[in-house]
Amino acid sequence: MADSSFDVVSKVDRQEIDNALNQAGKELSQRFDFRGTNARIAWAGEDGVLLEADTEERVTAALDVFKDKLIKRGISLKALDAGEPAASGKAYKLSARIKQGIESDTAKKIAKIIRDEGPKGVQAQIQGDQLRVSGKKRDDLQAVQQLLRGKDLDVALQFDNYR
Repeated sequence: MADSSFDVVSKVDRQEIDNALNQAGKELSQRFDFRGTNARIAWAGEDGVLLEADTEERVTAALDVFKDKLIKRGISLKALDAGEPAASGKAYKLSARIKQGIESDTAKKIAKIIRDEGPKGVQAQIQGDQLRVSGKKRDDLQAVQQLLRGKDLDVALQFDNYR
């Protein structure tokens, strides 16, 4: 019998982020406490988000609105890498980045956790920006998934291709 396996990945649905961004923009334009502050939120490049407002407090409040919309759409905040507000002329800007994929040092850390704390007979291989976990028993693979869910890693993990 062939080994069972699954992939550990870190990816987010761009359409869901786009929906959260549009909802946040709509709320910024309609809420009373954002009136007259020129608060805006928009895409900045392929996986960046730019927030802009007249004061530092309104930029951080706009970021909170965006985070709230992400949570409501089922996107982990671990996928959002937000910077600090910076003065840019008369306005304050804050740039955030959507993290996709597992970086190599984080992948090595996850593989070490699986090797040290996981069931015997389970292997983890790093394949680009994801990990392939394989083993003889499906119960062992499910135990590895539970183990990784219990760990506080700095990336949002999903499990794909379970076979």
